[in-house]
Amino acid sequence: MSSNDDPVAIPMIERNPSDLPGMDTGDPDTLTGEAVLSFHNISYRETVQSGFPFRKKTYEIGRLYNINGIMRPGLNAIMGPEDGSRSWLLDVLAARKDPRGLSGDILINGKPRPANFKCISGYVPQKDVVMYTVTVRENIEFSAALRLPMTVMRDERKRRIDEVLELLHLDKVANVKPRSKELRKRTSIAMELVAEHPILFLDDPTTGLDLSTMTDIISVLRRMSMRGRTIIFSINQAQYSIFRFFDSLTLVASGKVMYHGPAQEALEYFTSAGYEYDSHNNPADFFLDIINGGFSALLDTEEEGHDADKYTELSERQHQVTEKLANMYAQSSLYRETRTELDPLLGEQRTGRSSAVEEITCVTPFWHQLRWNIFHLLKNYCGFPDVTRNQAIITIILAVLVGIAFCFLRNDCTEVQTRAGLLFVVTIFQTITSVSAGELFVIDEDRFLHEHTSGYYRVSPYFLGKLLAELVPRRLLPSILFTVIVFSIAGVNTDVKSILAMSFTIMMLAYSASSLPLCFKAGENAVAVPTLVVTIYFVLMLFFSVLSLYSGSLAPGLSWIQYFNIPHYGFIALQHSEFLGQNFCTEHNTAEVSRCQNYVICTGEEFLMIQGIDRSSWGFWKNHVALACIMIIFLSITYVQLLALKKKRHF
Repeated sequence: MSSNDDPVAIPMIERNPSDLPGMDTGDPDTLTGEAVLSFHNISYRETVQSGFPFRKKTYEIGRLYNINGIMRPGLNAIMGPEDGSRSWLLDVLAARKDPRGLSGDILINGKPRPANFKCISGYVPQKDVVMYTVTVRENIEFSAALRLPMTVMRDERKRRIDEVLELLHLDKVANVKPRSKELRKRTSIAMELVAEHPILFLDDPTTGLDLSTMTDIISVLRRMSMRGRTIIFSINQAQYSIFRFFDSLTLVASGKVMYHGPAQEALEYFTSAGYEYDSHNNPADFFLDIINGGFSALLDTEEEGHDADKYTELSERQHQVTEKLANMYAQSSLYRETRTELDPLLGEQRTGRSSAVEEITCVTPFWHQLRWNIFHLLKNYCGFPDVTRNQAIITIILAVLVGIAFCFLRNDCTEVQTRAGLLFVVTIFQTITSVSAGELFVIDEDRFLHEHTSGYYRVSPYFLGKLLAELVPRRLLPSILFTVIVFSIAGVNTDVKSILAMSFTIMMLAYSASSLPLCFKAGENAVAVPTLVVTIYFVLMLFFSVLSLYSGSLAPGLSWIQYFNIPHYGFIALQHSEFLGQNFCTEHNTAEVSRCQNYVICTGEEFLMIQGIDRSSWGFWKNHVALACIMIIFLSITYVQLLALKKKRHF
């Protein structure tokens, strides 16, 4: 953190336009010291698709129009009505929107915005994406460990964390999990402040908070701005206790600027234009009332006998108000002064304009990112004890019921068929329970997009960490628990080698089956269609597997299905490991077997031969090779979808 002798921000009206701090000359993609953000004639058009799949129509919607301005160290507020303009402007300045829709120039300290700007600036989204299953301190430690260079020693990192905790009044709740709205918001801000980026963006940081918390957060941001940081945030409404802290104010509506300049001069700007201000009114509310048409007497919009639809009339009236205010600002002396500041900056950088595309850069190596992701995500998995306990209880109850049922069904005449049926039930459990694995990446999608685009980690460490820390324990523990209980109650006796082979097969089947729903849902929202498709696939494949169990083989025209049948490979491998070398007609039950009416299969090899299963070692391992190939293919598709997800959605 900065020391006590940090530079204090010069008020906006006293700054010299030519006194712009510079970027690190050694690394053009690194910001050091104070940062001044200027934007010149920026417009933004969003590309939207609608219609049915394969017949979608593409069209563009204008979001921002010819906006100019400058944001210096201090509190820079962006206000406006609930039409989305303020968030669009904030996100465009923060490089959180698709750059293909942007026209105009955005400069940092008079130079083109670096390609990795998202990674060297802070951003707090409106929707809090902190992990509420770990403590406040652990969330901040995660951010510090991945966003501070490796050259920052552990003691220094801890000092920064403690300082941020104290600054945001989180030191007394550092070991509490951030479940409340207030605590999540403070934690989100702390995770950005610990990185010490010179520019911090916040999207509606006061939304949903009480007045006391709002005032506290804004005062903290004010203190940070006084240390030379450029704080840019959008806000819907601001009480006077908050508004008085603003250094710069930008009013936007319908994608156009209504005012941009010193916050404390905004009141004089509007009153001098003929708008009457009540001294008891809050200035921020006064500005929004003007923009929303509350002071539209200057516009003669009412017509006698006008019978147009109410909402159409209000929309037209709002459009007239915003057009009038935008034109009034464009013709004001304030706008001319702003252009006088901006034009020299734009002229200086034209010769060295960069056309670099956006990129994600990280300050830590791959293995460091992987280790912290595993550590963090494993805590997240352990943060749901109720879910884990309920899952274990349901698994145990189901296993006990299945085990008891097979215990009563066992007899010497049908021992082989009963045991094969038991293996098939195990196969059913592994495949059906794997459907829920599709939510693995969906539930953390927003947090992943925010952290990845902010430079916490690359996609690969997160992907591997998610699999190792959450998928492995989530699928392995219930699977082993179910199998052990069922086989114990059913009274199935087997040797250690068979147990190890069976456990390995169950693990491969569980992960291969889980890779399918992951592949379907990694790039999608949590909707029912992918889940339904996966469930139908598993039901059909299990149906074909049970047909082969009782008929020995599928019809010639359907034999090709087995090559795409995940449960089939697992079931065959389970039968191979269980039946090979088994003798079910031992001397002590010879008499019972002789009384059986139907033919009794006495050896496991005989049963495998009837089923057409290869009894060689390759007959066992080829199924695992197939499961491994399927798992690798589907997980690779999942990884590619995660890569594509960050391109489709900018966070």
